[in-house]
Amino acid sequence: MYRTINEFTDDWRQETAITVKVYRKLSDASITQRVTHEGRSLGFIAWHIVLMIGETARRTGLRGAFLPDDAPMPMRAAVIAEAYHTAARLFGDEVRERWNDASLLEEVDMFGEKWRRDFALCALLRHQTHHRGQMTILMRQAGLTVPGVCGPSREEWAQWGMPAMK
Repeated sequence: MYRTINEFTDDWRQETAITVKVYRKLSDASITQRVTHEGRSLGFIAWHIVLMIGETARRTGLRGAFLPDDAPMPMRAAVIAEAYHTAARLFGDEVRERWNDASLLEEVDMFGEKWRRDFALCALLRHQTHHRGQMTILMRQAGLTVPGVCGPSREEWAQWGMPAMK
């Protein structure tokens, strides 16, 4: 859990910067990539993260201009990427401007349960990380270059003239 707003905003800034790198590698053709015919598409997962930021904001009492939960997924990767960047920036700004450290201990209704705001923030970051991992697998299957997330990617090792770790 986060004890201070600064702890969260530091993590949020770092993690969203990584996620922006992933989103910016998407192509219009790649957003239809699926593992199976019934599975979620790369675009669906990317858009789900965008919408989850807004849903978390509303459920925790933030009132920024977030997209509604039922906003239709754009069919252009650049539009999805920009929507993510905007939502992530707005969310971080809203937390920093509207809450203080004591706010993190306040309980809110999250999906029919009472969660403290610090837990909701942790859950949002973990949720994003989980789906970002799914996105990188689908990106590989779609033939995209995957940026380093928690260390260098295969392509980044190659740029450095080194073999990728095995």
